[in-house]
Formats: sequence, C-alpha cells, structure tokens
Amino acid sequence: MKKTTLSIVIILLFLEIPALGSTRIKDIAYVQGIRGQQLIGYGLLVGLNGTGDTQRSTFTLQSISSMLKRFGVTVPQSDLRTRNVAAVMVTGTVPAFAKEGGSIDVIVSSMGDATGLQGGTLLMTPLSGLDGSVYATAQGPISVGGINVSAGGSEVRRNHTTAGRIPGGALLEKAVSTSFTREWKVSIVLLQSDFTTASRIADAINAQFSTKNAVATDASTISVAVPDSFKTDGKLVEFISRVELLEVTPDVAAKVVINERTGTVVIGGNVSILPVAISHGGLNIEIQQVPVISQPAGFSNGKTVSTQMTTISAGLDSASVVAIDGAATVQDIAKSLNALKVSPRDIIAIFQALKEAGALKAELIII
Repeated sequence: MKKTTLSIVIILLFLEIPALGSTRIKDIAYVQGIRGQQLIGYGLLVGLNGTGDTQRSTFTLQSISSMLKRFGVTVPQSDLRTRNVAAVMVTGTVPAFAKEGGSIDVIVSSMGDATGLQGGTLLMTPLSGLDGSVYATAQGPISVGGINVSAGGSEVRRNHTTAGRIPGGALLEKAVSTSFTREWKVSIVLLQSDFTTASRIADAINAQFSTKNAVATDASTISVAVPDSFKTDGKLVEFISRVELLEVTPDVAAKVVINERTGTVVIGGNVSILPVAISHGGLNIEIQQVPVISQPAGFSNGKTVSTQMTTISAGLDSASVVAIDGAATVQDIAKSLNALKVSPRDIIAIFQALKEAGALKAELIII
C-alpha cells in the first residue's frame, strides 16, 4: 500500500528584538556627498582551455582582430579560432577618497557563449565612469569559484564558472572627486528615514557641542553647521569623526514582515496585539494508493494487468478558541500563537486576519 499525505513544510522565524539601546550615528547614517564611483569596461580574457567563445560570438572576433591590428598583425576574421578567448565585461567600484595608484577588486563576467573562465587572464582593460572618463585599468589572472568538467557526454558543474573576480586587479589612474561640505555645512543622511530618529540626532549633536548648529530638515536629513572652532585645516575631519561617534537611540516602527513564498514570519520588537479571540482549524487531505493485480485464467492467452486504486479522504482538525487578553511583547505573541498549535502557514493567515480585525498594532508587510 502506498500512502501519500499532502503537507506543507514551512519555516517560521520569530525575530526577538529587545528594546534598542544606543547606537553610533555612523552605523545608522552617512555623510552626504561621500560616495564611491562605479566603473565599467569591455575586455578580452585569454588563456582559456578551449572553453572560450565560439565563432557565433562575432563581437569577440572583431575585438581580437582590432587588438591584433594594434600590434601590427592583420588576420582575417574568418581565420580566427576563439575557443581560448572570451569577451567579458569588467566592473568595479572605487571607494570614496581613493587616490591615484590605489587598487580595487574587479568582477569579470562573460558576454558570449563561453562555457568557463577558469585559468583565464584579463588583458589590459580601461574602466570608465558615468562621465566617460577612464579612472582605472584592469589586468591579471581571474579567480573563479567553481568547476566545469565535461567528457564523453557527461558534465560536472559546481557553482558559476562564467564569472570571476580579480583581487586588486585594477589600478586607479585618477582620484574620484568627493565634496561633502558646502559653505561649511555638513548633511547627515539616515539609512532609514524616521522623523523621531532625525530629531534625536540633531539634539545629540547640539548637546555635544553646546550649540544650535544641527537642524533636522526632514525625516532623513540633518543639516549641521560646522562650528567656528573647527573651520581650520584638519579640524573638519575631527569634527565629523566626533559627530559619527555620538550615540543615539533610534526609533523603530512596529512591523510584521511575511514572506508567503517561504513561510517566514518576522515580528518586530514593538509589535503588540489588542485583546482578541482566535479560532482556527486545519484541513487534512490524505491520498492512499493500493496496487490491484488482475490475473487471467490459465491457458486463456490473457495478460496480467496491474493498476492502482486511489482513495482520497479529507477531514478537519478540531479547532479550539483561544482568547488573547493582549500581547505587549514578542514573547507574549509567540506564547499565544503556540497555544493554538498551528502550522507556520496558518500563522500567516492569522496575522492577516488580525490586521483586518484591527487587533494587530503594527504595519503588516507581505513580500
């Protein structure tokens, strides 16, 4: 007898967030104007062991032909064999305040129909920014975190082999201009906008320097005027450092985040539930398959036939009513839901129903 039971296995995650303590401003905000520069370039990867682009990738043929012409070699494209060469896109990010002569990591990704980039070496590739200026040049052997081996029609592949990384593979040709002050004013920008947190940061800065130079202009921006005592060479960096190290208590909104695809539920620490009564019942479906053999009589020239007899039964669990007097903490909510003895999928439905009933004092986010 073959027995099949329909069930859904889902992981439920209760994230307990205690009352947030003080945190540094640099951990929840950044100074406006301090940013990196994304770079991109097109190049050729050589030295592959027959895993490069085929002749169907015409742009690879054109690139090889153009490169060879620079070295005084003229070869018709029809005579080129490109299985050891791959056309790639090279990307990287220059951090703020990086200077000429520094190095950055770059990502190399195949553009054509190459099957693997293991063992390849990137030829000198200029990397330009959004303004079209060349900020760096990349070159060097690529590191691929995977394998791809095939023989006799069989193939073994681990991870992704058509993209890799060159640590320190790009040298900066020019510095990225960064301006974070305007008329001796600095703007602090929150990573997550919140009026209360912005106001607390402004109050903390004013209390630290005994001034009224910090003003929260909106939910994410705090404008800070540099005090006169810091308007000298080297003092501005000290001032920003002291601002970043100030500790504040950020305010966190009450949220419940539900991922219906994975069955994950994350409950914030400020979530609470009003007094409510919950009754929930589950549906069980059971499918049974029993093999049935039909054996013909002797000397009848018949054939033995095998089939399956399927039976389906459904039933409801006995549901009980659980009264919640009111849950003020994540622990209270977890205990109340555990008392119902329901599955993670049922808990998602309960939270949606609590929101509709107005008993959930939190924002419900479904992703």
